Amino acid sequence: MPTALIPLVLVAPLLVWMAYGDLRFLRIPNLLCIALIGVFAASALVAPPPDLVARLIIAGAIFGIGFVTFCLGLFGGGDVKALSALMLFVPAATLPLFCMVFSASMMIGIAFVLGLRAIPATGALDWASMERSRKFPMGVSIAMAGIAHPFAVIWLMPELPI
Repeated sequence: MPTALIPLVLVAPLLVWMAYGDLRFLRIPNLLCIALIGVFAASALVAPPPDLVARLIIAGAIFGIGFVTFCLGLFGGGDVKALSALMLFVPAATLPLFCMVFSASMMIGIAFVLGLRAIPATGALDWASMERSRKFPMGVSIAMAGIAHPFAVIWLMPELPI
């Protein structure tokens, strides 16, 4: 596994927490986003990635664009913060692949949530995302993309020296 992806693998439990919490409560806690940033900062202190500045710029751009979309009511604030924090872990050289993985994760996440909503028994769970009138818990797709990205890099970009 490329060493640049190890911090992303290490935050997988936080990403699972993100997916569960967004499904259950339609919320991504600030603490989770702070934890993601903290893990990145700690890993950058130990072994700074060579593309650190690029990652910071990309994460900042995602946050800026996300803020505008949040103001327009298109994205939730937690989704914007979580995606921006996750972008810190994505090597700049793999950004196009991450975009494809994220797009696939969005489609899978939508199918997953709509499939769950179609099962009558899920109404008894009393999960916020299972109400038909509620919005899509994008934390599921963000987490899925973060967890799948290292595998996609290994399988589709094995020659990449990161």
